[in-house]
Amino acid sequence: MNDFVTATALFLQTAVQVGTPLLFGTLGGILNEKAGNLNLGIEGMMLMGAVIGFKAAYATGSPGLSIFCAGLAGLLGALIYAFITVSLKGNHVVTGLALTTFGTGFSGFLGLKLVGIALPEKLTQALAPVRVPVLCDIPILGKMFFEQSVYVHLALLCAVLMYLYLYKTGVGLSLRATGENPAAADASGINVALYKYVNILAGGFLCGMGGAFLSIVFVPRWQENITAGMGWIAVALVIFSTWNPAKAIFGAYFFGALKGIGFKIQNLAIPMFGRDVYISSQLLDMLPYLMTIVVLVMITMRKKRENQPPASLGNPYFREDR
Repeated sequence: MNDFVTATALFLQTAVQVGTPLLFGTLGGILNEKAGNLNLGIEGMMLMGAVIGFKAAYATGSPGLSIFCAGLAGLLGALIYAFITVSLKGNHVVTGLALTTFGTGFSGFLGLKLVGIALPEKLTQALAPVRVPVLCDIPILGKMFFEQSVYVHLALLCAVLMYLYLYKTGVGLSLRATGENPAAADASGINVALYKYVNILAGGFLCGMGGAFLSIVFVPRWQENITAGMGWIAVALVIFSTWNPAKAIFGAYFFGALKGIGFKIQNLAIPMFGRDVYISSQLLDMLPYLMTIVVLVMITMRKKRENQPPASLGNPYFREDR
């Protein structure tokens, strides 16, 4: 029994760790889409943040500066996207896909000479899991929440603050109005372009932070294409969470658990018909993406108003048409 409890606690701890970059990416996507902009460039911004965060960590050994630089890299990617879609009224889908392609090439180019390099021990220790006395000894859930890196807690804090921002402040109400009906928001005195720019850039900053978690905390060693499609899962999680930061926490950790299953049982022998059967690692890698399709189908079938995207999502706003 004790072995089962210990194994479950370690699995949930891993699920939260794997879910943390997904949570950052999902929060960034929510901010973009609440502003009415469909940004499919989350994967690219996460990769940009991952490589810049790793380079900053290796050069400075400062955790805070590394995270900040990673956020700025994601913000730079978001700035490119915002300029094309908000100022130039470009197509949201095409621009987002181009941003992902750009981010992939950007990280591959800058990370070419970083493969195999490990980060300074001082930095990895600063971002290592920290035990919270007493609370970390709670069966099963203790390790899940109270023996984690401060980076994990930062993601949770961002989710809580974003929820308060969106639903408990006048500024958040203005943002939601911008995403629902930018013409009406403009007529009421809201600076639509400013709200779009600020929230798209903030979303990019969060995506960059999510990528950096992988390269400086979870691995912490540079690997090409280190996000491995997590940005695309984050795009689906925005819908899964119905654009709600509080629900995004559950969704990110749920998909983190799905990815964690692959880590835990890919080499596990399962007795069947007198033989040991090994589950293909490729099949396990498919599990989160298969579940993504299932979730999207289920959410689409639910026609409740609160499950629907912002009304102007993906549509460029032309002020002169108002």
